[in-house]
Amino acid sequence: MVKNLTFIVLALLSTRLLAQAPNQSIDRDYTLEATMLGYFAKDGTRNPTLKAHKGEVVRITIVNGETMTHDIKMEKLDMKSETLNEKGSQTSITFTAEESDTYFCTVPGHRAAGMVGTFEVVEGSLDAPVISGELPQIDSRPLNLNFENGQLSDWQAIGEAFQNPVFNSVESLYEHGTISGQEGEFFLSSGGTNNYKLTGTLTSKAFKITAPFAAFRVSGGALEDTRVELVLDQTNEVIFKSTGQGRATLQPVVADLHDFLSKEIFIRIIDNETGTSPIPYIRDDIWAHISFDDFRFYPTRPNFPNELNREDIIVMPPLDPVLNSGLSGPEAAKAMTLPEGFSITLAAAEPEIIRPISFTIDPKGRLWVVEGHTYPVPAPEGEGRDRILILEDTDGNGTLDSRKVFMDGLNLVSGIEVGIGGVWLGAAPYLLFIPVENDKPAGPPQKLLDGWGTHDTHEVLNNLRWGPDGWLYGCHGVFTHSVVGKPGASENERVKMNGGIWRYHPTRHEFEVFAHGISNPWGIDFNEYGHAFATVCVIPHMFHIIQEGRFRRQAGQHFNPYTFNDIKTIGDHVHYLGDRGPHAGNFRSAAAGGGHAHAGAMIYKGNSWPKQYHDLIFMNNINGARLNNDKLKPSGSGYIASHEKDFLVMNDSWSQWLNFKYDASGSVWAIDWYDKNQCHSPNPDVHDKSLGRIFKITHENDHWKQEDLTKASDLELVDYQTHPNEWYVRQARTLLQERGGNETLFKALRKLLNDKPETGNKLNALWTLHAIGGLTENDLIQLMDHGNEHIRSWAVQLAAEDKNVEPKTLKKMEDLATNDPSPVVRLYLSSALQRLPAPQRWKSMEALTQKSEDVDDHNLPLMYWYAAEPLAALDADRALALAERSKFPDHLTYMIQRAGDLKTANAKSALQRLSRKWLQDNDHSHHKELMLIEELIGKGSK
Repeated sequence: MVKNLTFIVLALLSTRLLAQAPNQSIDRDYTLEATMLGYFAKDGTRNPTLKAHKGEVVRITIVNGETMTHDIKMEKLDMKSETLNEKGSQTSITFTAEESDTYFCTVPGHRAAGMVGTFEVVEGSLDAPVISGELPQIDSRPLNLNFENGQLSDWQAIGEAFQNPVFNSVESLYEHGTISGQEGEFFLSSGGTNNYKLTGTLTSKAFKITAPFAAFRVSGGALEDTRVELVLDQTNEVIFKSTGQGRATLQPVVADLHDFLSKEIFIRIIDNETGTSPIPYIRDDIWAHISFDDFRFYPTRPNFPNELNREDIIVMPPLDPVLNSGLSGPEAAKAMTLPEGFSITLAAAEPEIIRPISFTIDPKGRLWVVEGHTYPVPAPEGEGRDRILILEDTDGNGTLDSRKVFMDGLNLVSGIEVGIGGVWLGAAPYLLFIPVENDKPAGPPQKLLDGWGTHDTHEVLNNLRWGPDGWLYGCHGVFTHSVVGKPGASENERVKMNGGIWRYHPTRHEFEVFAHGISNPWGIDFNEYGHAFATVCVIPHMFHIIQEGRFRRQAGQHFNPYTFNDIKTIGDHVHYLGDRGPHAGNFRSAAAGGGHAHAGAMIYKGNSWPKQYHDLIFMNNINGARLNNDKLKPSGSGYIASHEKDFLVMNDSWSQWLNFKYDASGSVWAIDWYDKNQCHSPNPDVHDKSLGRIFKITHENDHWKQEDLTKASDLELVDYQTHPNEWYVRQARTLLQERGGNETLFKALRKLLNDKPETGNKLNALWTLHAIGGLTENDLIQLMDHGNEHIRSWAVQLAAEDKNVEPKTLKKMEDLATNDPSPVVRLYLSSALQRLPAPQRWKSMEALTQKSEDVDDHNLPLMYWYAAEPLAALDADRALALAERSKFPDHLTYMIQRAGDLKTANAKSALQRLSRKWLQDNDHSHHKELMLIEELIGKGSK
């Protein structure tokens, strides 16, 4: 059996060597342009079926059509090209055709986006038979549907685009490249890329359908408003339509007209697209035109080698109308559309507030707002221009009539929070703390951490927020690379980060990455169970953030090379339309939510708004100028986020709300970085430096309250842990954490934890007890038996916070792994285990990997893997046995790869023992794993 396996491996290796065929002459030579839309042949075919006879030597060359990363791989041959990065670069693969195969791009997400096609080994001719067609006729004469007379006879034009539309000169239409595929000398276009702004409609005379099929040639934009329609003359019903696909080559499209034989139709060619956007920095779409030629009838379905299949056309919707731009503050407030019962007030505007980039609300209900004058380029040390304002509405009319400057001269501030004795600032390369006394700095800014990157200054540390557990949480983007540590720390004492959620403990002064990945998060909030949610840009917008989780990245690789797969969005939707990618959907996606870029995150728990808004997560859609909101529905160990009707539409393209928070009255304050430029740019000149707004959203149920929780007693702050408005709960908890614990407080909070039936109140008591030092490890062990799954879950997380547990705690966690019925508890266990030394994980992992009920869970299969993967380095045999027994199909493949990468004699022996066992048992179910083991330990060396 081992000899047979070796023979198979050697045979595969010889096939790969034959596939490379470096010195053979080429029998079939294909060149494809590689883009995110697919691979394109020179005749315009998307993902063409490439053909060859058996035994022929085939070369496939790809040319990069954009500044993106692309490659090509043959699936069965397991042959991959070099990776291309620059536009115009090219690479090839050469192989001998032995069997049909699939070619695709291996870059994550590109195959799913449509970069995949078929290679066929065929017998006989590679060319499809050609069927001739006939032009439709009126009164026994052919209609002018191929324009070979150079005129527009038989057509009626409306608008500018079709006044002089018949062309035989490529140069008059296109600046670069050539158009091909027209029949004869002439074809029709509404302007080409040189005159794409022209619009109009062209309608043919009506004619009878005399054959079951028709075909015509089309090119130009893949836009809803640039199209060719076949229309029933009697009813004006459109029975067939097609756009181009954003390329110059005229390609045939085929219409099945069986159901309409003998009826009269006409052809309508429409160009309602100017290609221009009201957003100043959005480049014009030069493909906002349509070209057409050669409509003919066919008795049977014609086959064209470069037929444009309608399912291959990725059609984009029309541009969204933008009602306003560049409004004054009062005009901007009046222009907004809100639900019934809500109103909006302009609370402050330029020059009183300029470039508000971050804010928070203190226990007195005041707004602490950062003005980001330095962004986007960090100033030299000591030359920053950012400042912090303290703003207050003193009479409840919605206007911030009190204004103080707390501090200025700060540099690149992107996040602020107050509490625990002062002000906390994200100001790359630092996390700063400023002690406060009587609303003034009680000392200079203290550099708690340094090493935060500034590579991309809109992806720096941002949006600081107190977590329920007493840690300070913040966001960080993937394109900025940080190596974080205390000032003076050595390299090995620092933590690398380039995407994810981090946290910092305000009294223990500990820093850690809470979760890795995502894209450019600019908002985080917590629901009633303390579960974190982040809103992001470019990739799908909503993530349930799990401690120690590794989430889909917009770019780059996870620091841990054994991640293999990461956790995806919880959203069942995106906020953009079309399949060309998120950026292409911007300014065309109002119906879906407005676009791909999001800022801010607020789970509304202010209590006074109608119940339909409670527990929704709000985020601002930058490109769509509207507040999106998602409903978070529990599912398994996590959530599904479903789109709700957009809450508010600004109707103003300059509007850029960056964050929003509710106050003691339940009303919501929002900061607006008002700017005509909606995208980050390192060039400071593209941003307006003189604008800024703050708005207040109020429901008719809201009643203004002027609070000062700093004057509340300790026990009053405990009572606030049951307040229906979460603002009181969070502010009171932070104040108690600042003041510190005592036995009276501990007793009051334990009573609340034990006596209150509501889950939220119990959790508030638990979190506050933890924050003020009122929980022992024995307390947490007892809480792991609690009847509420969320109490048990948090007992697990808090027990593992110090990354060390007593043996009795570990035993209790092992019991939970075996017996707890809750997937939420198992999720917290999978997080906690990753914080413990690897030798302490065995028993729990042996139990968790047997939970077949978790196989289809959104989070658990991967979270279990992240906890298990270090075990390979401890005992490869035991780790492989664990993975072999696992109910999760990918675990075995992952563990084989993990063990193989160790490159130690012990790991190699363990892999060999496992393969021998399968062979001796004649276990054919592990063929794929056998091949992988052979590859890892020497590719046929046995």
